[in-house]
Amino acid sequence: MNPSKSSRASALFVVSVLALAFSSGCAARRQQAYLEDKAMGHVYRKPIAEVWPAALALVKEKGFSVTNTQTGFETTTEWLMTSAPSSLGTSYARYLVRGFERGPGQSAVEFRRQDRSESRAADSTDGRAKETGESSVGAGASQMRRDSELEWELLQKVDPDAASALKAEAKKVE
Repeated sequence: MNPSKSSRASALFVVSVLALAFSSGCAARRQQAYLEDKAMGHVYRKPIAEVWPAALALVKEKGFSVTNTQTGFETTTEWLMTSAPSSLGTSYARYLVRGFERGPGQSAVEFRRQDRSESRAADSTDGRAKETGESSVGAGASQMRRDSELEWELLQKVDPDAASALKAEAKKVE
């Protein structure tokens, strides 16, 4: 084999390996998205009173502390710092967790996450950093969004049989 044919063969091999690795990664992401989507619509075959403690335990495992349990099965966590403090901006997150009865002995849980960032800007007159109480909320503040990843984690803990069935189903979809 002359050097140019050898180079082309090597290049073709590298491209093939990369394409295979890329498609495997894409397939795994599609499967995870499928599972998370199914978890968002999952109805547990248990009353909310049985599922609720696991939902609260899950947010606590993530480092969030529950501020109050509102009427029924709804609670909000305190803000948790999710990035290191920085003059460029510090990120925070919190959750709103809601449990719903979906029929006799059936329930659903919804996690909504809200992220925000604060930055400490320099004062234009003397160059000092503003005091902590003077921090301003930056453009990074956001609306609450559904956290499908956390809902999938809860499904795996509370209803492992349903989670296993969904994993098998997700493999067939690919």
